[in-house]
Amino acid sequence: MNENADAARVAALRQQLREASHRYHVLDDPTIPDSEYDALLRELEALEAAHPELADPDSPTRRVGAPPSGRFEPVEHAIPMLSLGNAFSAAEVEDFVARIVKELGTAEPGPAEPVFSTEPKFDGLAISLRYEHGRFVLGATRGDGTTGENVTANLRTIKAIPLRLRGENPPAVLEVRGEVYMPLAGFEKYNAHALAHDEKPLANPRNGAAGSLRQLDPAVTARRPLAFYAYALGEVSPEVTLPPTHSQTLQWLRTLGFPVSNRVETARGASGLLDYFARIGAQRERLPFDIDGVVYKLDRYDQQRVMGFVARAPRWAIAHKFPAQEVATTVESIEVSVGRTGAVTPWVQMAPVQVGGVTVSRATLHNADQVARLDVRPGDTVIIRRAGDVIPEVVRVNLELRPHDAHGRPRHHAWRMPRHCPECDSAIEHIDGEVIARCTGGLVCPAQRKQSLLHFGSRRAMDIDGLGERFVDALVEYGYVHGIADLYRLTVEDFVAMKQRADEAAGEVPETVKAGKIATKWAENLVAAIAASRSTTLERLLFALGIREVGEATAKALARHFGALQPLLDADEAALQQVPDVGPVVATRIAHFFAEPHNRAAIAALREAGVHWPEVAPQRAQEGPLAGKTVVLTGALAALTRDEAKARLEALGAKVAGSVSKKTALVIAGSDAGSKLDKARELGIEVWDEARLLAFLADHA
Repeated sequence: MNENADAARVAALRQQLREASHRYHVLDDPTIPDSEYDALLRELEALEAAHPELADPDSPTRRVGAPPSGRFEPVEHAIPMLSLGNAFSAAEVEDFVARIVKELGTAEPGPAEPVFSTEPKFDGLAISLRYEHGRFVLGATRGDGTTGENVTANLRTIKAIPLRLRGENPPAVLEVRGEVYMPLAGFEKYNAHALAHDEKPLANPRNGAAGSLRQLDPAVTARRPLAFYAYALGEVSPEVTLPPTHSQTLQWLRTLGFPVSNRVETARGASGLLDYFARIGAQRERLPFDIDGVVYKLDRYDQQRVMGFVARAPRWAIAHKFPAQEVATTVESIEVSVGRTGAVTPWVQMAPVQVGGVTVSRATLHNADQVARLDVRPGDTVIIRRAGDVIPEVVRVNLELRPHDAHGRPRHHAWRMPRHCPECDSAIEHIDGEVIARCTGGLVCPAQRKQSLLHFGSRRAMDIDGLGERFVDALVEYGYVHGIADLYRLTVEDFVAMKQRADEAAGEVPETVKAGKIATKWAENLVAAIAASRSTTLERLLFALGIREVGEATAKALARHFGALQPLLDADEAALQQVPDVGPVVATRIAHFFAEPHNRAAIAALREAGVHWPEVAPQRAQEGPLAGKTVVLTGALAALTRDEAKARLEALGAKVAGSVSKKTALVIAGSDAGSKLDKARELGIEVWDEARLLAFLADHA
C-alpha cells in the first residue's frame, strides 16, 4: 500500500470500528462478532504504528489508556451536579406529586395531571462529560456537587462513551451527565478471573465502578468492565434549541451517540409513577445491572423552571428507593479489619445467607460504638440488611435467641476492641471524642503499606515522579517493598521483573517487552527519581511520614520551629504546642507517632538508605524580619522557583498569600506580573522586584 492508501484505510477502519462500537454499546444491536472487531482493531493498531503522522487522540485504539496521571485535578462544574431528595413510600410519592400539582395549578384529575419521565436509578458513579465542537474534552466525577475530580483519561477507556458526537454541526459546548456502572455479568467475570489468579476481587459492582474511575493508571480502568448511561444535561451552548421535554432530550442524546436506558418511560400522575415503580421492582432481580430505586422527573422543562430548587436538590425530581432487604442469620465470630488509612473496623463472620440475590457471609459493624449499641456477640441471631444494596450491615440482634450456658448466663461476653493491630501488632488508638479506632503502625502496618508508600512518594512529599498506584500495588503484592526505606534499595532489574509478573498475572503480553527486547527506560527513570528524592528537606520528610493531622503547613511550621529532627523527636506535648497552629490534639498525634519504636526505626532506616536533609538553627516566626507581614508573589522569578521563594520568605516570618488585599504588606513582582501587581499599585502596597528580594534574602541568610 502507498501512504495515501494507508491513510484512507486508517480512516475507514476508524469509522467502521466506531460504528460497530456504537451498535454494540449504545444500540445493543451488534453487527459484527467480537473476533472480527478485534481483528479490525489490530489492523488499525499496526497501521497507526507504521504511520505516527496519522495519530488521532480520538482513535478507537486510544481507549486502552494513557500513562498514569499521578493525581486528579479538581474540576468546578459550570452547573452544579445536584443530588435528589428520596421517597421511601407510596405516601411520600403522592405528597411529591401533590406539591407539584398545587404549585403548577393543575389540580384537575385525568389529563391535567403532570407527566413525568421515569427512569431506573443506577447504582454506580455519577459523572459529567464535556464536549466542545463534538469532541470529548473533559470528564469529571460529581464530587461535592460543585467541584469534582478530572478523570478524563479513565473515561476515555469506556467504550460506551463516545469520543466524538455523531451527526453534523455539533454544539459548541454540550455537557452530558450520566452514570458509570459495572454490569453484573462483567462484575462476576472479573471476580472469577481475580480469584483464579489469587488477586483481590471487587466488593460489589458499585464500588468496582467508583474505584475503577479513581485509578491513577488509566490502563487499569481499561481492564475493568465498565458501561455508561446518559440521563441529563449540564451546560449547553446558547445556540442549541433543546426539545421541550426531558424524555425527548434523552432521545436526542441517543442520536448523538450516547447510550440511554431502554427502560426510560413517561408516566402521568402519582398512580402512573407507582405503577412504574412496581413494574421495575418486579424486574429488578433479572436486570443486567444493579439499581436501588427509580427516579421521577417532571418531564416538561417549563414546568421544571416553575418548580425550581430547594437547597441542593430540585423540587421537580425525586428518587423512589426500594426498601432495604433484610434476612436473619447467626454470628460465628467478630473480627476487625484495618483499612488503608489505619481505620480499624469490626465485622461479623456469619453463616452464609442470601440477601437480595447475593450470598453474604460477612457484614460490617462500622465501629466499636455500634457493636456496643447493638450488643452483638458470637452465637447471636442477627438481622442483616444490604445498606443501599451495597454493604451488608447488622441491623439488630434477636436477644430472645441468644445462647446461654447451664446457669442462664450469656455464653459469650460483650465484645471489646482489641488493643493491638491484627496485621502488625502495633497499638490500636481510640482517642476520646472520635468514633473510629486506628492502628498506630502507619509505616510498618501491611494493611496501610500501599497508602503509606503512595503518600511518601507524592509530589508535595518526597516527589518521586512516576511512583503511581499501579507500581505501588505490584511492589507490595510481590514483596519487593515492606517499608518506605525499601524503595531506596530497588534496582532497574527489580522494577522490570515486577512489571513482567504483573502483566503476566493480568493475562497480558508483558508491556516491558518491545520488539523482542526488554524496555527499561521507564524503570531507569523511576530508579533515578527515587535516588533524587534522597536529598530532601525536613518539612517534606515530616509531611511524607504521614503523621495524622500533619499536613504541609504543619510540617513546615514544625521544621522551622525545631530546625532539626532530633529536637522534634525529643519534644513532649507541651513543647509541641509552642509551635504555631499546633494545638493539643495535633500535639498528641505527633508525640504518639514519634513514641512508637517502629516509627523511629523506619526513620533510622531512611537515614541508612541515604535520605538526608539540611538541619538549621530553630527559626521562630515571631522573631523573623517579616514576622506578622503578609507577602504576595506574582509573576515569574528567574533565580528561584515559586516554592523556593515561598519557603525562604516563610522562614523569615512572612505569611505568603495567594491574593492581594488591604492586609497585604508587600508584593514581590517577577516578570509578566499581571492583575495582582495592578491591584497592589491601586492599594498603594509596597512592591519589590526580584533583585531587591534576592538582596534582602542575602542580607538575612
